[in-house]
Amino acid sequence: MKYQIRTGHLRVWTRGAVAFACTAVLATGALPALNGTAAAKEKPLSPGKRCDELYGLRNVRPGRLPTGDTSRPKSQWDEFDYTNPGKQYDGLELPADPAERAAFLKKVGTDPDAYGKGDPRRVYAYYAKEIARPGSKWTTDWEGWRDGKYIPQSGHDPRGKAFEAKVVKDFGLVGPDWICQKEIKVRDPKTGTVHRRILDAINKKTREIVEIKSNNKPEDSQKPKDLALSRNESWKRSGYKIRFVFAEERGRNGQKFFNEMRQNLGKDALGRERVTIHEHRSNAVEKAPAKANNSPYRYNAPYMNADPSKNSGSRGGAVDQIKQSKPTPKDMADFLKRREQASGGRFPKGPGGIDFTSLDLKYVGKPVRGEGLDYAFSAKKAPGESGGWGGKEKAQMISDAFFTWLALTPDKFWVNLNPDTPGTIMDDKFASTDAGRVLLEADLQLKHDFYKAMDPKTDVGKAAWDGLAKVNGWPCLHSGRNWIEPKTAKVREQDGGIYILDAPLKLQSEYADVNTPGPGGGEPCQDQLSREEIEHNERVLRRTVVPEVEKWINTKPEYADLRRVYTARVAAEWIRQQDARQPTDYRKIINSNDVKRWPLRAPHQGWKKTDVFNRYVKIFKEGEFKYELTKGEEVWVITVGGVDFSKQPKRNITRLQFRAENPYTPRTKDTAVKAATDDADHDGMLMLGGNSAGKSDDGGDTPTPTPTPTHTATPTPTSTGGGGPTPTDNPSAPAPSPSRAGDGDKPPAAPDGDLADTGSSAPVGLITGIATAALAAGAAMVWWMRRRRTGSS
Repeated sequence: MKYQIRTGHLRVWTRGAVAFACTAVLATGALPALNGTAAAKEKPLSPGKRCDELYGLRNVRPGRLPTGDTSRPKSQWDEFDYTNPGKQYDGLELPADPAERAAFLKKVGTDPDAYGKGDPRRVYAYYAKEIARPGSKWTTDWEGWRDGKYIPQSGHDPRGKAFEAKVVKDFGLVGPDWICQKEIKVRDPKTGTVHRRILDAINKKTREIVEIKSNNKPEDSQKPKDLALSRNESWKRSGYKIRFVFAEERGRNGQKFFNEMRQNLGKDALGRERVTIHEHRSNAVEKAPAKANNSPYRYNAPYMNADPSKNSGSRGGAVDQIKQSKPTPKDMADFLKRREQASGGRFPKGPGGIDFTSLDLKYVGKPVRGEGLDYAFSAKKAPGESGGWGGKEKAQMISDAFFTWLALTPDKFWVNLNPDTPGTIMDDKFASTDAGRVLLEADLQLKHDFYKAMDPKTDVGKAAWDGLAKVNGWPCLHSGRNWIEPKTAKVREQDGGIYILDAPLKLQSEYADVNTPGPGGGEPCQDQLSREEIEHNERVLRRTVVPEVEKWINTKPEYADLRRVYTARVAAEWIRQQDARQPTDYRKIINSNDVKRWPLRAPHQGWKKTDVFNRYVKIFKEGEFKYELTKGEEVWVITVGGVDFSKQPKRNITRLQFRAENPYTPRTKDTAVKAATDDADHDGMLMLGGNSAGKSDDGGDTPTPTPTPTHTATPTPTSTGGGGPTPTDNPSAPAPSPSRAGDGDKPPAAPDGDLADTGSSAPVGLITGIATAALAAGAAMVWWMRRRRTGSS
């Protein structure tokens, strides 16, 4: 169920209100009041208005609020809409050059009222006024101010009103006894300060005050007023109860404040707390003003967009959070501090609560031509506000990998580090992408982790060395090949798309020969091993080291990028299948072997596959780890290997299993496309997504805005700004969209990427990409043992 309040449509205050009496007559049911005489000519207190009349509610059954601390059941989580007039400027830019920027802002001036409410110069003037303040923290961060202060401030009141209307309706706070936006005065007996306080809702008959917050914490400016009320003897004697209702999970936010409130007001005659907290979990969906979506000042992200040459792109819950993400933890912590200072406890949760290092692709929808693609990421919650950094890099990596897997044919999806074959490291076009870089770096990481796992000082390493076949009384390890490949992905195809529930990776290991000598002198002991002893060693490794390293591949942060780009592989293969049935926006990309639009990005733009190969050869020839076994022996362990993503096996689980294991995931996905939300099926996880074609907030046409003018002091007016402004004029009409190929285009040949679970463990991509004669060396992992006597036997 959705509730929408558009700014400008409500009038909260009633003019000509009668002031509160200086003294209250409790016997007649009047509210407790301030002792003393009101100052002359003081603005009268607003009497408020019936809640149902204020919010235009009809035919709502009267209800009641929970009596204790409660949280809304997951089955009832829903969403509400509100219009933020500042959001239409989420892509408004300033000149990048500092001198040009300074000249531009000087010409605009620091008086926002000098411009009409349809003029973006009004927003620039707000910023110029902000940075003119002594000690301003936003002087060099226009985007941070725009996204972290201006837009949230502009949406604060509309968001609050929309959630208040929802709470009134959901709990049935209707009828003549429920009054909303009533103003009171109260004296704090501790400080002597007289406060004016607007109550969100009050019921004189039931003695209930309801404070409704669309975020997860009380506002800083209201805390002293509420504490004054809780200390005031008139209110305490009258038996009033205060119900705090929050839209988001509160955690420990404001706990000290609530403890003091409870201590002051105490409990009722039945021993129940008179200050209670209810988490009415509801996701706020923020919209730009109607018909503002084609404004040239809207932001369009590049993620998952099939045609980045257009001035359009993704919008949605992920984009709104990722665009505020900073590249480093320090930069992010500084931004969040400034955002919090600007908030005063009023803003909703920001990107600081998202661990973008865990960002992964969770869902892609049906790719309907011309309508874009719905998608959703998953991410862990960051404890407190300790996260939020790195979001742009990770989202861009997922999107770029998605297109890389579409553009290149699957026979190129392999990497290979082997000192015997420097000419077969990886395909050159694959090496020009971040997806290719991630695979090769993961292959090198695999070598390091095998060294660690084989350490005889660890339980796993000791079990491996103790179990190996012996030569002259010493454990001897054969050469072999190891590579990473996909396990069967667990997915669910429904709702027109595919849910990627689990996409694990597997470590394969088997015997092979390598010719390049390793460090030390002498011949490898493996020449004295029989075939039976080699097979025995393989079983030992598969029982000890292989499971340990495979667990690291699927869990350690060092392999997070590998898992990220592989999940994009699962999604891309599904898109290949859909496009083979009916043309999509991705038709011209699939199997084009053109990846110029998704290159290696900063800070890896200078990355070369040969540099990784040379790093590997150095440790292969010189050694990296030396293990000391009994009797003073030293052993070097050197590996070579590969990663093969040419196959993408998956298993589509049944509808029954999906419903049992993920009952709320479809609903969460629907919300995630529009707003970041908690994953109701997985504690500690979030979902956030969008639509790749910038689907309008109000469900209108796909926007095609023109570039934002940043070089002139007189930009073309669009609609209103926030932070005080209200929406007026609508932006100009969009430019016509470029024409697309017709639906009659000839479908491509079926893709080579296999989506069935073949049961084969052969490295198909490596076999396809490397000459068969070189395969034994091409995907090998070799263990060279060089002995040096350091003591008596």
